[in-house]
Amino acid sequence: MREEEKKPTSTIRRILKQRWALSAIYIASAAIILAAAFLLQNSFDDSAKDEESAETGKNYDQPSVEVNSNLETIKMPVADADKSVIKKQFYDVNADEKAQEEALVFYNNRYEQNKGIDIAMEDGKSFDVKASLSGNVTKVQDDALLGNLVEVEHEDGVVTRYQSVKDIKVAVGDKVKQGQAIATAGKSQINEEAGVHVHFEIRKDNIALNPLDFVDKQASAIQSATDAEADKEETPAVEGSEADKEETPAVEGSEADKETPAVEESETGTEETPAVDETDESTDLESGTDEEGSVPGEDTTEESDSLKDSLNQSN
Repeated sequence: MREEEKKPTSTIRRILKQRWALSAIYIASAAIILAAAFLLQNSFDDSAKDEESAETGKNYDQPSVEVNSNLETIKMPVADADKSVIKKQFYDVNADEKAQEEALVFYNNRYEQNKGIDIAMEDGKSFDVKASLSGNVTKVQDDALLGNLVEVEHEDGVVTRYQSVKDIKVAVGDKVKQGQAIATAGKSQINEEAGVHVHFEIRKDNIALNPLDFVDKQASAIQSATDAEADKEETPAVEGSEADKEETPAVEGSEADKETPAVEESETGTEETPAVDETDESTDLESGTDEEGSVPGEDTTEESDSLKDSLNQSN
């Protein structure tokens, strides 16, 4: 029995004594370690992918309306724009006087500027009011004067308003898509002559814009247009330079300095011209005195000669 127990141990010792034994053990250990590291790495990658998919899965619950609304093309708030008519235009401060008069709303003995456009159908019948852009409903208000109001907010401070509506189909907090029916056209006390219509407004930072300037254009055009207007208004350098040109005391002073001395010198020159004349007169007088003096001198000599002759004759 003892010999049988000693056989395995002797076999292991015999193997370990071989030259390749330690190298084989090292290689096997390294292979096991690398395999374990590879498996762990794959498990980490799988968990990271699961987390990413979980995060992206959260975004599926978020509406893509707000993200892509800037890329949408602004539409008229009606189903068939070809059959619609505009009862009253937007009041444009840059329009001519006649167009501005036609864009005024008369109510309660007062004239109000129309902040949007009033759209009706050619046949005068009611119609569904559609969302011009995708966005979030931020206001739903019952108002007999305006004919009820629905307000939808979009990106970059852009808001669309739908007034003179009834049978409102949305509520505050709802997310609407472009072309979705939000109400039905109705009437308003402030613009009874328009009949059944919808009053449509586009506002940027609470400033009313002409909707017809942006229909069939991307919503980003509103931001570009307002930035361009802001750049035009914020040009103090140009205005300042013009003001500096107008208010150039140095230039005016220099001109005044140039002109006033010139005038004074010319005036003094005219005043001093008599001095030149006086010198001429003085020279003339001097020459005249010389001539006059010479003439009397000659006369005196002739008279003295004649007296001498007479005296000689008398002698």
